[in-house]
Amino acid sequence: MQKVKVGLESTGHYSSNLLAFLLDKHLTAYVINPLRVNLFRKGQSLRRTKTDKIDSRNIAHLLMTDSSLKPYSLSSYHMEELKSLTRYRASMVRERTKLKTSIARLVTILFPELEQLVSSIHIHSIYAMLEKFPGAAYIAAAHLTRLAALLLKASRGRFGRETAIRIRDTARRSIGAVSPAKSMELQHTIAHLRVYDQEIGEIESEIEKIMDDVNSPITSVPGIGMQMGAVILAEIGSFRRFDSPDKILAYAGMSPSTYQSGKLTGSYSRMEKKRIPAIFVMQLFNVTRYVCHYDPGFTAYLSKKRKEGKHYYVAISHAVKRLVRVLYAMEISGNRYQTA
Repeated sequence: MQKVKVGLESTGHYSSNLLAFLLDKHLTAYVINPLRVNLFRKGQSLRRTKTDKIDSRNIAHLLMTDSSLKPYSLSSYHMEELKSLTRYRASMVRERTKLKTSIARLVTILFPELEQLVSSIHIHSIYAMLEKFPGAAYIAAAHLTRLAALLLKASRGRFGRETAIRIRDTARRSIGAVSPAKSMELQHTIAHLRVYDQEIGEIESEIEKIMDDVNSPITSVPGIGMQMGAVILAEIGSFRRFDSPDKILAYAGMSPSTYQSGKLTGSYSRMEKKRIPAIFVMQLFNVTRYVCHYDPGFTAYLSKKRKEGKHYYVAISHAVKRLVRVLYAMEISGNRYQTA
């Protein structure tokens, strides 16, 4: 049984149960990118014939001839769990952002002056007030003691009676519309937002549990928090399945394509485009910006690239490549980050 190899194309959730079964039976499984199988099939024949039998034979040939393939392991299974959670969290955050946009739109209709009275309308105390008094007309008619007590409790002492007086007086002079329908929509939207906040918190707790088990050293880099580190680990998977950090960059579509034939060499090579989630590339850029802000070594490196005349985002892309190489070395060695 130790010599048996099982290969299958990466098919997302369709292969998860099969992989769990193979791991449970202690069989060596290989998950292969469908694009890789497709290119291998095209290299075997000029004909465009594609059947399940041909794909199975090509996967078998890859298993026997390609030494760069890495087996699917129990740690890979944990990374799949982490990937599911981080992508689910990203979708929930996007939906929560839409709700915040709706709240801002409704407040502009019902109480447009409110944004000038507070630092942000998207804070717990303001949401609590708008749930009870969804519009300028409701706030203007509210009893001052009740309004002040609500704000004081919801803000944990930050907003007191003076803030309540200022908000109520402004509400009485407000040009906001009186619309029971919009007020109801505002109340329901805030209630939905609270549900999203609770569910996102639960997702983040599960992510933290897996990250504690993984105990990755990349979170020791200044600027890389638990959630950012989780996305990087989830999308890359095991760093050991890549022979070098340059292959991770190629996987992320950040390595320039090479075109050379005889004496002809491409002078303006573009970045290779891969079928990878945009969240991964976006997160790489975001985390690099944080690292460049918090770590002196990366701050100096970014400044150096800017002084060379490079555009900010071009300079950041250079810093991304440097960061990937640092993260790769840390994951392979297990050493925590040390500021240069």
